[in-house]
Amino acid sequence: MRTGKNNSVRETIAPIILFLAIELLDELVDGVRGAAWPLIRHDLQLSYVQIGLVLTLPNVIGSVIEPFLGIWSDLGQRRPLILAGGLAFAIALGLISISQEFDFFLIGFIVLNPASGSFVSLSQASLMDLEPTRHEQNMARWALAGSLGNVAGPLLLAGVNVLQRGWRGAFCLLAILTGLLLILLWRYPTAAIAGSHSDPAKFSFKHGIWNAIAALKRPSVFRWLALLEFSDLMLDILRGFIALYFVDVMGANPTQASLAVSVWLGFGLLGDFLLIPLLERIRGLDYLKISASLVLCIYPVFLVSSNLTIKLIILGCLGLLNAGWYSILKGQLYSTMPGQSGAVLTLSNITGFVGSFIPLMLGFVAQQIGLQSAMWLLLAAPIALLLGLPSDLSKQKQ
Repeated sequence: MRTGKNNSVRETIAPIILFLAIELLDELVDGVRGAAWPLIRHDLQLSYVQIGLVLTLPNVIGSVIEPFLGIWSDLGQRRPLILAGGLAFAIALGLISISQEFDFFLIGFIVLNPASGSFVSLSQASLMDLEPTRHEQNMARWALAGSLGNVAGPLLLAGVNVLQRGWRGAFCLLAILTGLLLILLWRYPTAAIAGSHSDPAKFSFKHGIWNAIAALKRPSVFRWLALLEFSDLMLDILRGFIALYFVDVMGANPTQASLAVSVWLGFGLLGDFLLIPLLERIRGLDYLKISASLVLCIYPVFLVSSNLTIKLIILGCLGLLNAGWYSILKGQLYSTMPGQSGAVLTLSNITGFVGSFIPLMLGFVAQQIGLQSAMWLLLAAPIALLLGLPSDLSKQKQ
Protein backbone atom coordinates (compact mmCIF):
# COMPACT_ATOMS: atom_id res chain seq x y z
CA MET A 1 0.00 0.00 0.00
CA ARG A 2 2.78 2.40 0.94
CA THR A 3 4.68 1.60 -2.28
CA GLY A 4 1.64 2.46 -4.37
CA LYS A 5 1.23 5.77 -2.55
CA ASN A 6 4.91 6.61 -3.04
CA ASN A 7 4.63 5.83 -6.75
CA SER A 8 1.58 8.11 -6.98
CA VAL A 9 3.48 10.94 -5.31
CA ARG A 10 6.44 10.49 -7.66
CA GLU A 11 4.12 10.47 -10.68
CA THR A 12 2.81 13.88 -9.58
CA ILE A 13 6.07 15.49 -8.44
CA ALA A 14 8.12 14.52 -11.51
CA PRO A 15 5.94 16.29 -14.12
CA ILE A 16 5.58 19.32 -11.79
CA ILE A 17 9.37 19.65 -11.69
CA LEU A 18 9.56 19.22 -15.45
CA PHE A 19 6.95 21.89 -16.17
CA LEU A 20 8.56 24.31 -13.71
CA ALA A 21 11.92 23.73 -15.42
CA ILE A 22 10.31 24.76 -18.72
CA GLU A 23 9.07 28.03 -17.18
CA LEU A 24 12.51 28.61 -15.64
CA LEU A 25 14.08 28.18 -19.09
CA ASP A 26 11.60 30.57 -20.71
CA GLU A 27 12.36 33.31 -18.19
CA LEU A 28 16.09 32.63 -18.53
CA VAL A 29 15.68 33.49 -22.21
CA ASP A 30 13.80 36.67 -21.31
CA GLY A 31 16.41 37.64 -18.73
CA VAL A 32 19.30 37.03 -21.13
CA ARG A 33 17.61 39.01 -23.90
CA GLY A 34 16.89 41.98 -21.64
CA ALA A 35 20.48 42.13 -20.38
CA ALA A 36 22.00 41.50 -23.82
CA TRP A 37 20.31 44.36 -25.71
CA PRO A 38 23.31 46.73 -25.53
CA LEU A 39 25.61 43.97 -26.86
CA ILE A 40 23.13 42.95 -29.56
CA ARG A 41 22.51 46.53 -30.67
CA HIS A 42 26.26 47.20 -31.00
CA ASP A 43 27.02 43.90 -32.76
CA LEU A 44 24.16 44.02 -35.28
CA GLN A 45 24.14 47.85 -35.54
CA LEU A 46 20.44 48.04 -34.72
CA SER A 47 18.42 51.24 -34.70
CA TYR A 48 15.76 51.97 -32.08
CA VAL A 49 13.13 51.33 -34.74
CA GLN A 50 14.56 47.85 -35.38
CA ILE A 51 14.67 47.10 -31.66
CA GLY A 52 11.06 48.24 -31.34
CA LEU A 53 10.13 45.98 -34.26
CA VAL A 54 11.75 42.97 -32.54
CA LEU A 55 9.82 43.74 -29.35
CA THR A 56 6.48 44.27 -31.13
CA LEU A 57 6.09 42.11 -34.26
CA PRO A 58 6.71 38.69 -32.64
CA ASN A 59 4.19 39.54 -29.89
CA VAL A 60 1.53 40.52 -32.43
CA ILE A 61 2.05 37.33 -34.45
CA GLY A 62 2.07 35.22 -31.29
CA SER A 63 -1.16 36.85 -30.07
CA VAL A 64 -2.87 35.77 -33.30
CA ILE A 65 -1.63 32.17 -33.17
CA GLU A 66 -1.73 31.30 -29.46
CA PRO A 67 -5.52 31.51 -28.90
CA PHE A 68 -5.99 28.69 -31.42
CA LEU A 69 -3.28 26.62 -29.74
CA GLY A 70 -5.23 26.77 -26.48
CA ILE A 71 -8.43 25.45 -28.09
CA TRP A 72 -6.53 22.77 -30.01
CA SER A 73 -4.81 21.57 -26.85
CA ASP A 74 -8.18 20.83 -25.24
CA LEU A 75 -8.87 18.36 -28.06
CA GLY A 76 -6.33 15.93 -26.62
CA GLN A 77 -3.49 17.21 -28.85
CA ARG A 78 -1.50 18.82 -26.04
CA ARG A 79 1.48 16.45 -26.03
CA PRO A 80 2.38 16.89 -29.73
CA LEU A 81 1.78 20.64 -29.44
CA ILE A 82 4.15 20.96 -26.47
CA LEU A 83 6.80 18.80 -28.14
CA ALA A 84 6.51 20.67 -31.44
CA GLY A 85 6.64 23.98 -29.57
CA GLY A 86 9.77 22.85 -27.73
CA LEU A 87 11.44 21.86 -30.97
CA ALA A 88 10.55 25.22 -32.56
CA PHE A 89 11.76 26.96 -29.37
CA ALA A 90 15.17 25.28 -29.64
CA ILE A 91 15.43 26.01 -33.38
CA ALA A 92 14.52 29.67 -32.82
CA LEU A 93 17.21 30.05 -30.14
CA GLY A 94 19.68 28.40 -32.53
CA LEU A 95 18.75 30.86 -35.30
CA ILE A 96 19.22 33.79 -32.94
CA SER A 97 22.60 32.50 -31.79
CA ILE A 98 24.00 32.32 -35.34
CA SER A 99 22.34 35.45 -36.74
CA GLN A 100 24.71 37.97 -38.30
CA GLU A 101 22.08 40.32 -39.72
CA PHE A 102 18.89 41.93 -38.48
CA ASP A 103 16.53 39.96 -40.76
CA PHE A 104 17.77 36.60 -39.50
CA PHE A 105 17.67 37.86 -35.91
CA LEU A 106 14.06 39.05 -36.31
CA ILE A 107 12.96 35.73 -37.84
CA GLY A 108 14.38 33.93 -34.83
CA PHE A 109 12.22 35.93 -32.43
CA ILE A 110 9.16 35.66 -34.68
CA VAL A 111 9.49 31.86 -34.41
CA LEU A 112 10.31 32.01 -30.70
CA ASN A 113 7.13 33.81 -29.59
CA PRO A 114 4.45 31.33 -30.76
CA ALA A 115 6.85 28.49 -29.96
CA SER A 116 6.88 29.73 -26.37
CA GLY A 117 3.08 29.79 -26.40
CA SER A 118 2.98 26.14 -27.45
CA PHE A 119 5.90 24.93 -25.32
CA VAL A 120 5.61 27.05 -22.17
CA SER A 121 1.98 28.18 -21.91
CA LEU A 122 0.61 24.70 -22.59
CA SER A 123 3.03 23.35 -19.98
CA GLN A 124 1.40 25.73 -17.51
CA ALA A 125 -2.03 24.40 -18.51
CA SER A 126 -0.80 20.83 -17.99
CA LEU A 127 0.56 21.76 -14.57
CA MET A 128 -2.87 23.11 -13.63
CA ASP A 129 -4.55 19.89 -14.78
CA LEU A 130 -2.28 17.73 -12.60
CA GLU A 131 -3.78 19.01 -9.33
CA PRO A 132 -7.15 20.71 -9.98
CA THR A 133 -7.59 21.57 -6.27
CA ARG A 134 -4.20 23.30 -5.91
CA HIS A 135 -4.21 25.88 -8.69
CA GLU A 136 -3.04 28.78 -6.50
CA GLN A 137 -0.21 26.78 -4.93
CA ASN A 138 1.10 25.47 -8.24
CA MET A 139 0.80 28.87 -9.87
CA ALA A 140 2.89 30.23 -6.98
CA ARG A 141 5.54 27.61 -7.77
CA TRP A 142 5.31 28.61 -11.44
CA ALA A 143 5.84 32.28 -10.57
CA LEU A 144 8.83 31.40 -8.38
CA ALA A 145 10.44 29.42 -11.20
CA GLY A 146 9.90 32.39 -13.52
CA SER A 147 11.41 34.83 -11.04
CA LEU A 148 14.46 32.60 -10.63
CA GLY A 149 14.92 32.55 -14.39
CA ASN A 150 14.51 36.30 -14.72
CA VAL A 151 17.12 36.95 -12.04
CA ALA A 152 19.50 34.24 -13.29
CA GLY A 153 19.33 35.34 -16.95
CA PRO A 154 21.68 38.34 -16.63
CA LEU A 155 24.01 36.24 -14.46
CA LEU A 156 24.14 33.55 -17.13
CA LEU A 157 24.98 36.17 -19.75
CA ALA A 158 27.71 37.58 -17.53
CA GLY A 159 29.20 34.11 -17.06
CA VAL A 160 29.20 33.42 -20.79
CA ASN A 161 30.82 36.82 -21.41
CA VAL A 162 33.61 35.91 -18.98
CA LEU A 163 34.27 32.91 -21.23
CA GLN A 164 34.28 35.36 -24.18
CA ARG A 165 31.36 33.66 -25.92
CA GLY A 166 29.18 36.78 -26.03
CA TRP A 167 25.43 36.96 -26.35
CA ARG A 168 25.44 34.37 -29.14
CA GLY A 169 27.04 31.84 -26.83
CA ALA A 170 24.33 32.48 -24.23
CA PHE A 171 21.54 31.84 -26.74
CA CYS A 172 23.37 28.74 -28.01
CA LEU A 173 23.55 27.39 -24.44
CA LEU A 174 19.84 28.07 -23.99
CA ALA A 175 19.11 26.14 -27.20
CA ILE A 176 21.07 23.16 -25.82
CA LEU A 177 19.21 23.32 -22.50
CA THR A 178 15.92 23.34 -24.43
CA GLY A 179 17.00 20.22 -26.28
CA LEU A 180 17.76 18.43 -23.02
CA LEU A 181 14.36 19.37 -21.57
CA LEU A 182 12.72 18.22 -24.78
CA ILE A 183 14.35 14.79 -24.45
CA LEU A 184 13.03 14.44 -20.89
CA LEU A 185 9.57 15.53 -22.03
CA TRP A 186 9.62 13.05 -24.92
CA ARG A 187 10.40 10.18 -22.55
CA TYR A 188 7.76 11.13 -20.00
CA PRO A 189 4.38 9.26 -19.96
CA THR A 190 1.73 10.70 -22.26
CA ALA A 191 -0.92 10.92 -19.53
CA ALA A 192 0.94 13.72 -17.75
CA ILE A 193 0.44 16.14 -20.63
CA ALA A 194 -2.75 14.92 -22.25
CA GLY A 195 -5.33 17.55 -23.11
CA SER A 196 -8.50 17.99 -21.10
CA HIS A 197 -10.64 16.44 -23.84
CA SER A 198 -9.23 13.36 -25.52
CA ASP A 199 -12.25 12.58 -27.69
CA PRO A 200 -12.42 14.92 -30.71
CA ALA A 201 -15.78 13.42 -31.66
CA LYS A 202 -17.31 14.91 -28.53
CA PHE A 203 -15.29 18.12 -28.51
CA SER A 204 -14.62 19.71 -31.90
CA PHE A 205 -12.45 22.74 -32.63
CA LYS A 206 -15.54 24.77 -33.48
CA HIS A 207 -17.16 23.64 -30.25
CA GLY A 208 -14.06 24.74 -28.37
CA ILE A 209 -14.23 28.24 -29.87
CA TRP A 210 -17.89 28.64 -28.91
CA ASN A 211 -17.15 27.34 -25.39
CA ALA A 212 -14.40 29.95 -24.98
CA ILE A 213 -16.72 32.72 -26.19
CA ALA A 214 -19.45 31.53 -23.83
CA ALA A 215 -16.98 31.44 -20.94
CA LEU A 216 -15.92 35.02 -21.64
CA LYS A 217 -19.53 36.10 -21.12
CA ARG A 218 -19.59 34.59 -17.63
CA PRO A 219 -19.13 37.34 -14.98
CA SER A 220 -16.85 35.15 -12.87
CA VAL A 221 -14.50 34.45 -15.79
CA PHE A 222 -14.50 38.07 -16.98
CA ARG A 223 -13.74 39.17 -13.40
CA TRP A 224 -10.45 37.24 -13.22
CA LEU A 225 -9.41 38.19 -16.75
CA ALA A 226 -10.01 41.88 -16.01
CA LEU A 227 -8.23 41.75 -12.64
CA LEU A 228 -5.24 40.03 -14.25
CA GLU A 229 -4.89 42.92 -16.70
CA PHE A 230 -5.33 45.55 -13.98
CA SER A 231 -2.83 43.80 -11.69
CA ASP A 232 -0.21 43.97 -14.43
CA LEU A 233 -0.06 47.73 -13.89
CA MET A 234 1.82 47.01 -10.67
CA LEU A 235 3.76 44.09 -12.12
CA ASP A 236 5.35 44.06 -15.59
CA ILE A 237 4.24 47.58 -16.51
CA LEU A 238 5.72 49.12 -13.38
CA ARG A 239 8.90 47.09 -13.87
CA GLY A 240 9.20 48.39 -17.42
CA PHE A 241 9.16 52.01 -16.22
CA ILE A 242 11.33 51.68 -13.09
CA ALA A 243 14.68 52.48 -14.71
CA LEU A 244 13.24 55.38 -16.72
CA TYR A 245 11.48 56.74 -13.64
CA PHE A 246 14.64 56.81 -11.55
CA VAL A 247 16.67 58.45 -14.34
CA ASP A 248 14.13 60.92 -15.70
CA VAL A 249 12.26 61.86 -12.49
CA MET A 250 14.80 61.28 -9.74
CA GLY A 251 17.87 62.26 -11.78
CA ALA A 252 19.60 58.97 -10.90
CA ASN A 253 22.53 57.66 -12.93
CA PRO A 254 22.33 54.38 -14.92
CA THR A 255 24.01 52.44 -12.11
CA GLN A 256 21.43 53.61 -9.57
CA ALA A 257 18.63 52.83 -12.03
CA SER A 258 20.01 49.29 -12.45
CA LEU A 259 20.12 48.99 -8.66
CA ALA A 260 16.44 49.94 -8.50
CA VAL A 261 15.53 47.21 -11.01
CA SER A 262 17.65 44.71 -9.04
CA VAL A 263 15.86 45.67 -5.80
CA TRP A 264 12.49 45.12 -7.48
CA LEU A 265 13.50 41.73 -8.92
CA GLY A 266 15.25 40.57 -5.74
CA PHE A 267 12.36 41.33 -3.40
CA GLY A 268 9.90 39.95 -5.96
CA LEU A 269 11.86 36.69 -5.93
CA LEU A 270 11.75 36.66 -2.12
CA GLY A 271 8.01 37.29 -2.20
CA ASP A 272 7.43 34.42 -4.66
CA PHE A 273 9.45 32.13 -2.38
CA LEU A 274 7.53 33.12 0.77
CA LEU A 275 4.16 32.87 -0.95
CA ILE A 276 4.35 29.08 -1.39
CA PRO A 277 4.22 28.19 2.35
CA LEU A 278 1.91 31.16 3.01
CA LEU A 279 -0.80 29.76 0.71
CA GLU A 280 -0.81 26.55 2.75
CA ARG A 281 -1.99 28.58 5.75
CA ILE A 282 -4.29 31.34 4.44
CA ARG A 283 -6.66 31.83 1.49
CA GLY A 284 -5.14 33.47 -1.54
CA LEU A 285 -8.00 35.99 -1.74
CA ASP A 286 -7.47 37.06 1.85
CA TYR A 287 -3.79 37.65 1.10
CA LEU A 288 -4.65 39.63 -2.04
CA LYS A 289 -6.97 41.98 -0.15
CA ILE A 290 -4.37 42.68 2.52
CA SER A 291 -1.62 43.09 -0.08
CA ALA A 292 -3.68 45.44 -2.27
CA SER A 293 -4.58 47.56 0.76
CA LEU A 294 -0.92 47.92 1.74
CA VAL A 295 0.13 48.74 -1.84
CA LEU A 296 -2.61 51.38 -2.03
CA CYS A 297 -1.10 53.01 1.07
CA ILE A 298 2.62 52.85 0.30
CA TYR A 299 2.71 53.43 -3.48
CA PRO A 300 1.70 57.13 -3.10
CA VAL A 301 4.50 57.48 -0.54
CA PHE A 302 6.89 56.07 -3.14
CA LEU A 303 5.77 58.70 -5.66
CA VAL A 304 5.89 61.74 -3.36
CA SER A 305 9.18 60.88 -1.64
CA SER A 306 12.22 62.75 -2.94
CA ASN A 307 14.82 60.63 -1.10
CA LEU A 308 16.48 57.97 -3.26
CA THR A 309 17.10 55.58 -0.36
CA ILE A 310 13.50 55.77 0.83
CA LYS A 311 12.27 55.16 -2.70
CA LEU A 312 14.44 52.03 -2.97
CA ILE A 313 13.15 50.72 0.37
CA ILE A 314 9.52 51.28 -0.65
CA LEU A 315 10.21 49.76 -4.08
CA GLY A 316 11.48 46.62 -2.36
CA CYS A 317 8.31 46.50 -0.25
CA LEU A 318 6.18 46.85 -3.39
CA GLY A 319 8.05 44.01 -5.08
CA LEU A 320 7.50 41.85 -2.00
CA LEU A 321 3.78 42.65 -1.68
CA ASN A 322 2.96 42.27 -5.38
CA ALA A 323 4.61 38.87 -5.66
CA GLY A 324 1.45 36.74 -5.45
CA TRP A 325 -0.90 38.81 -7.56
CA TYR A 326 -0.43 37.03 -10.88
CA SER A 327 -0.26 33.50 -9.50
CA ILE A 328 -3.36 33.79 -7.28
CA LEU A 329 -5.50 35.54 -9.89
CA LYS A 330 -4.46 33.10 -12.64
CA GLY A 331 -5.07 30.18 -10.28
CA GLN A 332 -8.58 31.46 -9.60
CA LEU A 333 -9.22 31.73 -13.35
CA TYR A 334 -8.21 28.08 -13.84
CA SER A 335 -10.45 27.05 -10.93
CA THR A 336 -13.40 28.93 -12.45
CA MET A 337 -12.98 27.00 -15.73
CA PRO A 338 -12.36 23.36 -14.68
CA GLY A 339 -11.43 21.04 -17.54
CA GLN A 340 -10.80 23.99 -19.89
CA SER A 341 -7.16 24.85 -19.21
CA GLY A 342 -6.51 25.36 -22.91
CA ALA A 343 -9.47 27.74 -23.15
CA VAL A 344 -8.03 29.67 -20.18
CA LEU A 345 -4.90 30.31 -22.26
CA THR A 346 -7.03 31.32 -25.24
CA LEU A 347 -8.98 33.91 -23.26
CA SER A 348 -5.83 35.13 -21.48
CA ASN A 349 -4.20 35.77 -24.85
CA ILE A 350 -7.21 37.67 -26.14
CA THR A 351 -7.42 39.98 -23.12
CA GLY A 352 -3.62 40.14 -22.99
CA PHE A 353 -3.57 41.46 -26.54
CA VAL A 354 -5.85 44.30 -25.47
CA GLY A 355 -3.74 44.87 -22.36
CA SER A 356 -0.55 45.02 -24.42
CA PHE A 357 -1.55 48.53 -25.54
CA ILE A 358 -1.56 49.85 -21.95
CA PRO A 359 2.19 50.68 -21.90
CA LEU A 360 1.73 52.61 -25.15
CA MET A 361 -1.13 54.59 -23.67
CA LEU A 362 0.84 55.20 -20.48
CA GLY A 363 3.77 56.41 -22.56
CA PHE A 364 1.49 58.77 -24.45
CA VAL A 365 0.13 60.18 -21.18
CA ALA A 366 3.67 60.56 -19.83
CA GLN A 367 4.62 62.46 -22.99
CA GLN A 368 1.76 64.88 -22.38
CA ILE A 369 1.84 65.43 -18.60
CA GLY A 370 5.17 63.96 -17.51
CA LEU A 371 6.21 60.54 -16.21
CA GLN A 372 5.80 61.50 -12.54
CA SER A 373 2.13 62.39 -13.07
CA ALA A 374 1.49 59.39 -15.33
CA MET A 375 2.79 56.96 -12.70
CA TRP A 376 -0.18 57.84 -10.47
CA LEU A 377 -2.40 55.97 -12.94
CA LEU A 378 -0.88 52.68 -11.74
CA LEU A 379 -2.92 53.06 -8.55
CA ALA A 380 -5.77 51.63 -10.63
CA ALA A 381 -4.28 48.18 -9.90
CA PRO A 382 -4.82 47.97 -6.13
CA ILE A 383 -8.10 49.90 -6.42
CA ALA A 384 -9.41 47.39 -9.00
CA LEU A 385 -8.39 44.46 -6.79
CA LEU A 386 -10.10 45.88 -3.71
CA LEU A 387 -13.29 46.63 -5.67
CA GLY A 388 -13.28 43.52 -7.85
CA LEU A 389 -12.27 40.68 -5.52
CA PRO A 390 -15.33 38.68 -4.38
CA SER A 391 -16.25 38.64 -0.74
CA ASP A 392 -17.66 35.13 -1.05
CA LEU A 393 -15.63 32.80 -3.28
CA SER A 394 -18.35 30.15 -3.44
CA LYS A 395 -20.82 32.61 -5.00
CA GLN A 396 -18.51 33.91 -7.70
CA LYS A 397 -17.88 30.42 -9.11
CA GLN A 398 -21.50 29.89 -9.97
